[in-house]
Amino acid sequence: MGLLFVESLPGPKVFKCKHCRVDSASPDAIVSKEFRGRHGRAYLFDSVVNVSFGPNEDRQLMTGLHTVNDIYCSCCQRLLGWRYEKAYNEDQKYKEGKYILEKNMMLKE
Repeated sequence: MGLLFVESLPGPKVFKCKHCRVDSASPDAIVSKEFRGRHGRAYLFDSVVNVSFGPNEDRQLMTGLHTVNDIYCSCCQRLLGWRYEKAYNEDQKYKEGKYILEKNMMLKE
């Protein structure tokens, strides 16, 4: 199976997977805290670490149709959120290439 490479983020108050406590995102990468996930509040990030991606799928979200990939913790394989691959509405294009992490799947340590 091989070794798992896990990236550590510097600084206090890093967002971590709540199940295995591996680093997932830096607070400096937050674009917005005004998002909703499947299970409540979510944050939009410019970048994340230690994740793997599911296949592309078109999903009807609150803001319209988007092509997204679910993102999973690379350590424990729990679902953390999704990545916006493509936005079909012009006013939603800013989300492309960005990541949603659901707050209830994260710890901030």
